[in-house]
Amino acid sequence: MEESNRFGKFVEIQFDANGRISGAAVRTYLLERSRVVQITDPERNYHCFYQLCASGKDAEKYKLGHPSHFHYLNQSKTYELEGVSNAEEYMKTRRAMDIVGISHEDQEAIFRTLAAILHLGNIEFSPGREHDSSVIKDQKSTFHLQTAADLFRCDVNLLLATLCTRTIQTREGSIVKALDCNAAVASRDALAKTVYSRLFDWLVDKINLSVGQDPDSRVQIGVLDIYGFECFKHNSFEQFCINFANEKLQQHFNEHVFKMEQDEYRKEEINWSYIEFIDNQDVLDLIEKKPIGIISLLDEACMFPKSTHETFSTKLFQNFRGHPRLEKAKFSETDFTVSHYAGKASDRILCLG
Repeated sequence: MEESNRFGKFVEIQFDANGRISGAAVRTYLLERSRVVQITDPERNYHCFYQLCASGKDAEKYKLGHPSHFHYLNQSKTYELEGVSNAEEYMKTRRAMDIVGISHEDQEAIFRTLAAILHLGNIEFSPGREHDSSVIKDQKSTFHLQTAADLFRCDVNLLLATLCTRTIQTREGSIVKALDCNAAVASRDALAKTVYSRLFDWLVDKINLSVGQDPDSRVQIGVLDIYGFECFKHNSFEQFCINFANEKLQQHFNEHVFKMEQDEYRKEEINWSYIEFIDNQDVLDLIEKKPIGIISLLDEACMFPKSTHETFSTKLFQNFRGHPRLEKAKFSETDFTVSHYAGKASDRILCLG
């Protein structure tokens, strides 16, 4: 259903006492959720969306058409892959689901949810009568809102409220705040990414149950396959997390391959040439140290209703003035650059919030 390089995963093969394979499991890390709502030429979104659009009667049932009609797919003009039939791939995907024991009822729910995500992406907003509020733009958007609600099997007014308002919990109770058009779009995209991610995790759990795991296995072989360091034109919270994960892996590698091994050589008085390595603890402290680190400051900012991208940026640079791993962007008040072991990556506070 997915391209293997679009999510990190830990694959574990389990063996019994006789050395025979007795089970297996897949654990996922950091699914590339941003791809659901944002793509660039010549890349495509996830294959399952194009397969579903080419599924004939199923596509008609979910009120789908050519991928060019959907915002989440038409940001790139690449709809077909050379030598690949989306319709045939759809049938292969359905057969694969049959093989791993996913019922036809569950398959229906999977593709119904995927169709709902595509309709969700076509909902557009216009400014409302009240200050900083938004409403559904036109009849076309109303159609996609109603269709998404029908496919999600939820109340259309509840879905509309989810997109156009934000509920803030305080000690006194709940405060409902209207969202402007930009915030409503961000809310729409956040919902699409969350639904897709939850669906993906559920599907992996289903596959793990089908494959079978051996709880008594004492011998395993595990392979971790995860993203490398990422730096795009606009880096979001996703890239920030991916790069943070790579920093942690790099530290683990340094600790076990360089530091501990060379300590062992020293103890055993083995003659070797010392290998210098860069300790990246300072950048990890910058990101994760409590109570003052980028993540802690971001958590704190999210707790205060009046926090803005500018106030977070000001507090960040006040706490880390002169930090060798943190730079302020030249032409932005809110962008910042973290110097990772693999290079610099500029993050937009707008995308972190």
